[in-house]
Amino acid sequence: MAYKVPFVDYPKQYRNIGQELDAAIKEVLSRGDFILREHLRRFENNMASFLGVKYAVGLNSGTDALYLSLLAAGIGRGDEVITVAHTFLATVGAIVNCGARPVLIDVKRDYNMDIGKVVGAVTPRTKAIIPVHLNGRLCDTEGLMEIAARHHLIVIEDAAQALGAMFDGKKAGSFGLTGCFSFYPAKVLGTAGDGGMVTTNDGEIAARIRALRDNGRVAGQDEVVGYGFNSRLDNLHAAILDVKLRYLPQWIERRREIANLYQQGLAELSQVQLPPPPLTDDRYFDVFQNYVIRTRQRDELASYLKENGIEILISWPIPMNHQKALKLSRFKLPETEAISREVLSLPMYPELDDEQVKYVIQIVRDFHKR
Repeated sequence: MAYKVPFVDYPKQYRNIGQELDAAIKEVLSRGDFILREHLRRFENNMASFLGVKYAVGLNSGTDALYLSLLAAGIGRGDEVITVAHTFLATVGAIVNCGARPVLIDVKRDYNMDIGKVVGAVTPRTKAIIPVHLNGRLCDTEGLMEIAARHHLIVIEDAAQALGAMFDGKKAGSFGLTGCFSFYPAKVLGTAGDGGMVTTNDGEIAARIRALRDNGRVAGQDEVVGYGFNSRLDNLHAAILDVKLRYLPQWIERRREIANLYQQGLAELSQVQLPPPPLTDDRYFDVFQNYVIRTRQRDELASYLKENGIEILISWPIPMNHQKALKLSRFKLPETEAISREVLSLPMYPELDDEQVKYVIQIVRDFHKR
């Protein structure tokens, strides 16, 4: 089906900046610099500068960013890691795959970790917390870091959906021991495939992850430091991302403009819960990776939007603790379970024009007038 308003319009972005992307790709190909070369180092440095951290390490995915962060931090068998269930499977999968035990707590109405439930989940085996900054909004990072310091816990931020988002003027990925990012194509900053990154202010952690991403090898040394993985961000993706990084601030501002348009157009619908609009709280600077609404008529609304040419996304309609194969049913998460029944993401990307946004608003309003 050809949608009037696609959920993401990759070709439109390419039409806007294609010449710059083509030049970057041509440079990589003509030089033959494909793995761990200058384009990657340049992008890592630029990302570290953008986020206000000392180190950035390019990886092949956001999934490996989480997994290698846990390994580099020494998390393993017998350890417990506190996180949430309202997230992509990779967050919990990284914990399980390093041998640790996930401990799931509920989220608040903004879809982020309920910090008030963290202390009750801490046991003598708890070693780390993975907050998930969802939909482009940070969790209560101040409260989280206070609890982590009090209980001597490592914080690994899942910031895959929060590149550029801030809490009290500080960017996602700069609070914890590491920040973990994804460059999946639909992200605020996406490449032409998979990619990821770890950010940190700890030089030892950065060095460990650089070795882990390259089969345990250390650049310039013949001796390896141990077994590792093939988890490098290749130079082609790094070159693409470096071009796009230059546009990121203006893309974020456009996302915030679109969020304001949605807010103005949908605010009177009492049946629909909207995300906090920009400038609601000076502590938060949201980047609106997704524009998520919540309604008890979610499935009917989703069908109506699709029938009218609007592509939408329903994230995780089956809560993770209800996925039988994962064996997480011991966790009771009422808010997560309600959210899974009610949330729907409307189109949100900087190439959306105002007329498309108005059309989405009109169709949502029409549905509620029936």
